[in-house]
Amino acid sequence: MSTNNAGYNEQAGDAQPEVGQEAVPTVASSGPAAFGLFRSDAKKNEDLKQMLESSKDSAKLEAMKRIVGLVARGKNASELFPAVVKNVASKNIEIKKLVYVYLMRYAEEQQDLALLSISTFQRALKDPNQLIRASALRVLSSIRVPIIVPIMMLAIKEASTDLSPYVRKNAAHAIQKLYSLDPEQKEMLIEVIEKLLRDKSTLVAGSVVMAFEEVCPDRIDLIHKNFRKLCNLLVDVEEWGQVVIIHMLTRYARTQFVSPWKEDGALEEYSEKNFYESDDEQQEKHQNINKPYSMDPDHRLLIRNTKPLLQSRNAAVVMAVAQLYWHVAPKSEAGIVAKSLVRLLRNNREVQYVVLQNIATMSIQRKGMFEPYLKSFYVRSTDPTMINILKLEILTNLANEANISTLLREFQTYVKSQDKQFAAATIEAIGRCATNISEVTDTCLNGLVCLLSNRDEIVVAESVVVIKKLLQTQPAHHGEIIKRMARLLDSITVPVARASILWLTGEYCERVPKVAPDVLRKMAKSFTTEDDLVKLQILNLGAKLYLTNSKQTKLLTQYILNLGKYDPSYDIRDRTRFIRQLIVPSEKSGALSKYAKKIFLAQKPAPLLESPFKDREHFQLGTLSHSLNMKASGYLELSNWPEIAPDPSVRNVEVIESAKEWTSILGKAKKEKPIEKFYSESEEEEESEDTSSSSSSESESDSEQEKKDCMQGSSSADNSGSSSSEDEINRKSKAKREVVRKVARVLKSNSEGTEENKVESEKAQSSSDTESSSAEESSSNSSSDSQSDSECKTSVGAAEPPKGENKTLQEKRDHNKQDVSLLDLDDFNPVLPPVAVPTPSVLASSLATDLEGLSLSSSSVIDVSAPVFVPMKTHELLHRMSGKGLAAHYHFSRQPCIYSDQMVSIQVTLTNTTDQKIDNIHLSEKKLPTGMRTHTFNSIESLEPGESITVSMGIDFCDSTQTANFQLCTKDDQFSVNIQPPVGELLSPVTMSEKDFKKERGKLTGMNETFTTVAVAPQNSTRLVILQKVVNAANLGVVPSGEDNIHRFAAKTVHSGSLMLVTVELEEGSAARLIINTEKTVIGSILLRELKPVLSQG
Repeated sequence: MSTNNAGYNEQAGDAQPEVGQEAVPTVASSGPAAFGLFRSDAKKNEDLKQMLESSKDSAKLEAMKRIVGLVARGKNASELFPAVVKNVASKNIEIKKLVYVYLMRYAEEQQDLALLSISTFQRALKDPNQLIRASALRVLSSIRVPIIVPIMMLAIKEASTDLSPYVRKNAAHAIQKLYSLDPEQKEMLIEVIEKLLRDKSTLVAGSVVMAFEEVCPDRIDLIHKNFRKLCNLLVDVEEWGQVVIIHMLTRYARTQFVSPWKEDGALEEYSEKNFYESDDEQQEKHQNINKPYSMDPDHRLLIRNTKPLLQSRNAAVVMAVAQLYWHVAPKSEAGIVAKSLVRLLRNNREVQYVVLQNIATMSIQRKGMFEPYLKSFYVRSTDPTMINILKLEILTNLANEANISTLLREFQTYVKSQDKQFAAATIEAIGRCATNISEVTDTCLNGLVCLLSNRDEIVVAESVVVIKKLLQTQPAHHGEIIKRMARLLDSITVPVARASILWLTGEYCERVPKVAPDVLRKMAKSFTTEDDLVKLQILNLGAKLYLTNSKQTKLLTQYILNLGKYDPSYDIRDRTRFIRQLIVPSEKSGALSKYAKKIFLAQKPAPLLESPFKDREHFQLGTLSHSLNMKASGYLELSNWPEIAPDPSVRNVEVIESAKEWTSILGKAKKEKPIEKFYSESEEEEESEDTSSSSSSESESDSEQEKKDCMQGSSSADNSGSSSSEDEINRKSKAKREVVRKVARVLKSNSEGTEENKVESEKAQSSSDTESSSAEESSSNSSSDSQSDSECKTSVGAAEPPKGENKTLQEKRDHNKQDVSLLDLDDFNPVLPPVAVPTPSVLASSLATDLEGLSLSSSSVIDVSAPVFVPMKTHELLHRMSGKGLAAHYHFSRQPCIYSDQMVSIQVTLTNTTDQKIDNIHLSEKKLPTGMRTHTFNSIESLEPGESITVSMGIDFCDSTQTANFQLCTKDDQFSVNIQPPVGELLSPVTMSEKDFKKERGKLTGMNETFTTVAVAPQNSTRLVILQKVVNAANLGVVPSGEDNIHRFAAKTVHSGSLMLVTVELEEGSAARLIINTEKTVIGSILLRELKPVLSQG
């Protein structure tokens, strides 16, 4: 700005003494050279006022620079307003600009003084300099006095027709200020908005849409004619304008287009015929309902033009596009926003917080979007608590049977965190996982019980609360846990935890008849010092014990009721009176007293542990209302999709004749496709419809011109839209002949297989890879530039045709390239979620690597062995009646698969029960879950009548019991079949010593351990019978044991090689303890359920 010592001496009248010069001490100085820090407030800015009143423009300019510098640093310069406003009519353009900068800041505070210069502002609206005109309008709209509303209205109308887009932009800003000052001007302002919406400048678009959203957001009819223009301008608008436009277009799309999600539920909803409906009515209804969905071209235009903005550097723009795809795009295409949202997690913590809130809401409905990025949500040690809790919420939402083992190991680490709030939230997340995934309920419960011995009181308290909720789902089997929690009352001081223990004791007092009265006795001693929440539960416990065990607890309950009668809290006193009248019979007792037992001991429904973000779904993503989970001021709700789409012709815009001719020429050129078609005919039609419906002729002509500039010097340019029909026909025929010659040359060079061709092909491949990667990583503008450059280089390096044909052929190629841009590839091919169509081999290998890294086993002491027992039980694959005479059975051979170590070997026996030969038997159309792989048997040419044949196949079940679905085909028929493996067949037996078994089992404790108690039949208690039954049910190896009452078995999962350790401990009587230790907690829980009945059967 000006001098560096402005903070100390606002106006240095005399020069400071130089270095080495003797400084003369001054006793007092009243002149302008006095040191600034010791100057009185009254004379603080006198020097600046004197400079502003100077006749020299240089002094005024210096003063204004210093004043604007004070304002920029946050200092109060309002007392200089009278001196500054005098210079508003200065002829010096630089002074005038700075004066307007100052006035824009203080016009609202000093309105009376600003009004004195109103005529000067009006004259400035006619100034030749666009910056002065815009600044005058901004100052005028900042004077918040109703008396000048007509002047402001006139100024806005004139500015809206200004030749400068910057002035028109400021006119749009002024509209909002005038509307807030005088809402009665709404109709006149709408006329100005309608005029500005037709503006083609990207500088104006964002501002006028913001004015539209403030003044008349319900006037959707103003957007119809401008919809396509806004879509096409979107990429070039400033970033904050993009955010406003995208949010407005999201609301517009929800009112003007049919739901793209409708096709998913239409078939299911109307699959059954109503009882009283005739066939004709049903057929007509199906024709109306199940009409194939076709996306409106304008709907597709909106989705296509916002897609490049996912690469924006501005987090708000990316978030706006993400919410548009979530609310407007087909569900199959919404998955592309996941990667961009995960990228935003590298920003500062405020951005992370907002983005994670939106991901948490999205992950509830569509888990598949974010499952591939699961590790991106792992908690870092540097993250603040608010970020940690949101990441934990997302991990809990994404939990399923496949990844729960990894997540539980991650949660075990989080529980040990020094951040106690985060540790408590982790325990709650474990409880939610246990509720949602039944296979790990027991495992999670055991882990939470282990946490009860933790030294941290907050962790123990939260564990108690979560265990209480889990026990409500299956209270019959957990009497021991309730006893253990009751013993914690002496050490736990957190009121919520104490209240939870008392509630559990009272609710299931009949299961702990000896413990419950003693708990009540201890609580009676400390009743007066307890928290109100605990006191209420003590009263409830006393009432329940009075009704079930009055002999032991009658006096205790009466003592507690007497204490509650005189408690300071009126809630406690009221509850005491209510309970006394209900359970203690007396003359005053009402009719309810005989139902006291039913009231207190009624069966309570288990609590539903849900995500706190589930109730935010009705808010639009990315809004303040969604972040706060409450409707904020100015929030506009998204409307529901219309059942029938409004007339799309309202968005058609009349174009001038020359533009129509140019569009028709482009349309003809677009229909001329090369010999090898990249897209199908239906997709080409859709592409041509999209292009004709949008006003994309301008952008196409621009890109065509860029490509012509790229090839200047290599050919003559006498090609224009006004060529004769004969020339057009000649060009087409020459281009076709040239393409045929090029194809022939390529085929010939490929057949010769020279080293030069190999090198050229490698270069071409690398250049195409580079081009595709740059298109993904860069922004939309840079990607188009790099693409045009690479196309130019490719055209120079290619084999050149004869000179006369060079220009025509090159332009035709470039035009075809223009039609199929990198960003358009997904627009005509449905985009599936990233998790839906993985590459099987790549996914399986990476998954195996991850799981091997997580495995706790050591391959040096554990070896895979031959199966101890191979059951000959067969399973029916295809019944002979269903298979029209072809019968199929399969069994698990328990042998290593010859196709892959990760596959389970299956023997399939096919039998021809007919009197005719069956030809071409094979498996096809594999419908497999994600990650599952198969190796099917070779096609069987023919199977004679009465003959059977056994073939082998391998299936990688990915350590899950999911069903593999196939089509068993013959020459004439297809039959749907499926194979579902028992959990015991997903294992490979291993040999290990007893010492190694104990060592590995010690590593797999806590949540990796599942156990149950089994009532063993007397005839099953011998060692031989137990071995026979266990290895028959599961492919386990027998581990030597030095103890007669303990039997040990070990195996590895076929896919990941995770250890599975099974222990059967015979106890006194006919009881046995069955323990399974494994990282694969889901498989462990299923195996426990299958082995339990095997041991208990006679």
